[in-house]
Formats: sequence, structure tokens, C-alpha cells
Amino acid sequence: MLNNKVIHPVLIIGAGPAGMTAAIYLKRANVTPVIVDKDAPGGKLNITQKVENYPGYTSISGPDLAFKMFEQVRELGINIDYADVKKISKDGDIFKIETTEEPLYAETVIVATGTAERKLKIPGEARYTNKGVSYCAVCDGSLYKDRPIAVIGGGNSALEESLFLTKFVAKVYLVHRRQGFRADDMLVSQVKENPLIELVLDAIPVEVLGDGTKVTGLSTKNVLTGEDRILKVDAVFPFVGSDAQSDMLEGLDVKDDKGYVLVDENMETKISGLYSIGDINAKVLRQITTATADGSIAGIAVSKRLRTLKK
Repeated sequence: MLNNKVIHPVLIIGAGPAGMTAAIYLKRANVTPVIVDKDAPGGKLNITQKVENYPGYTSISGPDLAFKMFEQVRELGINIDYADVKKISKDGDIFKIETTEEPLYAETVIVATGTAERKLKIPGEARYTNKGVSYCAVCDGSLYKDRPIAVIGGGNSALEESLFLTKFVAKVYLVHRRQGFRADDMLVSQVKENPLIELVLDAIPVEVLGDGTKVTGLSTKNVLTGEDRILKVDAVFPFVGSDAQSDMLEGLDVKDDKGYVLVDENMETKISGLYSIGDINAKVLRQITTATADGSIAGIAVSKRLRTLKK
């Protein structure tokens, strides 16, 4: 207890694949963590239409995989509290976690908050967010049945979501700033062969157009010729990358210049007792498998740390 405050042995911030895996490994080591998240368990799995590269499943929807992970956590008796973490600080050996609810205290903290979708930062984007601008094809794709839409981006997410959206919409304009894609070859082939997808290459989005209540088009510019083109669409889905959700670590000097967290082989930052796992970390590959791997490493490392502290 700290001034009548409960001190948790381990607090995990984030209930995505990384956070839930860490919790499972900790519980199996006889340590009961508490998980805090502002959203539903599963993280980005909840907005992923299909997962085809997670061992054990030839194909499974993101929400279904998230629920299976959550069921395992729940069956182990691990609690998930719902709050938005704003700041983490350390006083002596105890961490204080400030949230939108009551502050929390812990001996050890594992940050697993992942990334957030990057914005285009063009006129009209903010104004028409949730009025035709969406960052979740799984959530909103069916709203645009038999209507034209635009997808922005050239990575796996942009191509995967373009293919998914063809199940509903009349046409997908895939806008990408160059000829080549940063996606898997199989996805690129599928996109190029799909008659409902028109590639708008060497082009960038300039402005989201609307009538005040909804999206009516997307203004684009060819980066080679300077030619302007207006795409008449009813929705715009940007998939141009993600940024680390690491604001709560401001002032702790554990991040690189892009906001990603730096850790050692045990997933521990340079601050003793502060761990970080999953997509928020500075790493080469961000996948469900790498997130669960991070979670297992941190779970084992933290359980060993707590045993050492008790000696």
C-alpha cells in the first residue's frame, strides 16, 4: 500500500495481442497482472478484416482472433480495466499511472499501446471524418454499398483493405504516390487483377471535397506532371502508416526521434521496471506474431524480476 493506495505488482497498458500475451505468461508464472485499455480488447485486430498469416489459422477474422485471446485472458481470471492512460512517472521504486479515471500504482509497468493510424493532414480530412473519411474499412465499408470510394496508400494495409472493400462498393480508386508498392507481391497481383480497383499512381491526395455534410470527392495531383484530377467518390479511406501511441511516456527519455520505444532483449527500457512491447517499439517488423513474441518475452522477464525483488 502507498498512502492507502493499492500497488499492483504488474500493470499492463494495452489489451492488444502483445498485452494479452504478456498477461497470459505472467499468470502462468503465478503473477496476476491488471490490464488497462481505453478500447475493447484486441487492439487493431478489431479493425482487421482477415488474418491469414497467424500460425494455427489458415484464415480468421481479426475480431474473432481478438475474442479468442480475450477468452483465454478472462478464463485465467485477469481483469481488464477501462481508462485512457495519460502519463507515466516513477517515484522511487513505484510507478504512478495517471488516467482519465483514478490514478494507478504499480511496481512494474508494461506498455503495449501500439500505434494509431496516421492522418493525411489535408484540407477536408478532419471536417469529414466519420462523414465519409474513415480509417476502418471493416467498420464502415458496408455503408458504401454500390458506391465509389477512394483508398490512399501503397502498403499491405491499403491493398488488403482495397480488396476487402470490393465486396461492397461499386469502384475503388487506389491512390498511391509512386508506381511501386510496399506490399506483398501476392497482394499486388490480386489488386492489379481486380476489375473493381482502378490504380491512380504517381498521385497524392490534395483535398477531401464535400457538401458540408458528407464527402463528395477527392482532389488529387500527379507528382510527375502536376495534373489535377478530381475523383468523384462518396468515401475516403486513408491507410498511410501509423504513429506510436507513446505520449504517456513523455519526459522519460525512452523513445527514439519517431516516438517509438527503445528496449533491450528483455523488452525493458533503460528505466528499471518499465517494459514496452508490440508495435509501439522501435523494430523492423510489426505483425501479430511479433507482438505476441514481445509479450511472451516481457511476461517471462517480469516474472523473474518480481521473484528477484522478493528475495
